[in-house]
Amino acid sequence: MKQMKYVMMLLAGTLLPEIALAQEAQLNAANTAWILTSTALVLFMTIPGLSLFYAGLVRNKNVLSVLMQCFAVTGLMSLLWFFGGYSFAFSGDNPYIGNFDKFMLAGVGMDSMAAGDIPESLFVAFQMTFAVITPALIVGAFAERMKFSAMLLFSAIWLFVVYAPVTHWVWSDNGWLLQKGLIDLAGGTVVHITAAVAALMAALVMGPRKGFPTTAMPPHNMTMVITGAGMLWVGWFGFNAGSHLAANNAAAMTLLVTHISAACGALAWMTMEWIRHGKPSVLGIATGMVAGLGSITPASGAVGPAGAMLIGLTAGVVCYGATSALKQKFKVDDSLDVFPVHGIGGMIGTLSAGILGATGLGIFSGFGFDNADMGRQFGVQVVGVLATFIYTAIATFIILKLVDIVVGLRVTQDEETEGLDLVLHDERGYDM
Repeated sequence: MKQMKYVMMLLAGTLLPEIALAQEAQLNAANTAWILTSTALVLFMTIPGLSLFYAGLVRNKNVLSVLMQCFAVTGLMSLLWFFGGYSFAFSGDNPYIGNFDKFMLAGVGMDSMAAGDIPESLFVAFQMTFAVITPALIVGAFAERMKFSAMLLFSAIWLFVVYAPVTHWVWSDNGWLLQKGLIDLAGGTVVHITAAVAALMAALVMGPRKGFPTTAMPPHNMTMVITGAGMLWVGWFGFNAGSHLAANNAAAMTLLVTHISAACGALAWMTMEWIRHGKPSVLGIATGMVAGLGSITPASGAVGPAGAMLIGLTAGVVCYGATSALKQKFKVDDSLDVFPVHGIGGMIGTLSAGILGATGLGIFSGFGFDNADMGRQFGVQVVGVLATFIYTAIATFIILKLVDIVVGLRVTQDEETEGLDLVLHDERGYDM
């Protein structure tokens, strides 16, 4: 009789709502809505945020090449994430790398869930935006001199060889760094250190731009830079607060500390420039903001507002000094300062989480662990930073050499002089 009832209900069309309700029984609408928004915000960070920020920093003959690289990386990484990136990052029991269980998103259906109460398809999309922005950050190191074909090949290999494994270490349930207890909410190691170390290796392997460091290479459009920086600031709330995968108290606190650190980083860098050069610059305040955001990213789920203030101020001062040292003292042409801003900043935040995440530090109290565990936790953070740095450096160096053999890394000096917009894309950014 019960089976007959279901048949009659199905014929009448009244069973379909019941089926839908059963499938959505575990769905948390508030969490889902927030992560949908966060996914859009993180993509907004790359296109248009990072695209405009980087494009304004280069010379006008290369503005389109940078925009093109960021857009192409967005499309390519999205497709590769679907093919195997997600599977290698988040499937399997191996502590170091995933497997093919989720290849081409096998098993990711309408009713499959992630983190308990959001659709797995949404989790895939959210993590995809992280996989997009990380190689896009590296673009800043080889801007104005890398072949477009080399950039595509390098980014594709790098996603599978570096980004997916490190993501698995830190964010997969079975990842060896997660099992050790590494605190990295939104990517101090996964995003900022990997991208920055890869950027440093690219700058070292490829060598400086023609004319560096004797020829001045100022940003061609500071209006574009500050517009992109503002978009990054706004989008970063999805980057950090969205990483809790829930609309809850922790996400709210993360949003607050993210903003405080960004503000402190911006003001600290501005002040350093004011003291040293007599005038505060727009480029300085925007870069300091990025340093503050990159530094708070790993610690944003573990520290309170006072801790965020300390991290942001430290990042603004230290990253400012690192930027000057890398180009002026060591003569490394990391074109758009990826390593000193994102790399040093990511290390500051990751290591700070091992101290400021303690629960009994007075006004600096965090939410991570007891004071008695501070030494052990700081040790775990050091291991996370060193493992990510060393692995990324070695793997990236090999990838760069391989790409150089296959297609060549650099355009010729004459092509570099003419500009990548015309040489590689037969277009001009401006028609004056």
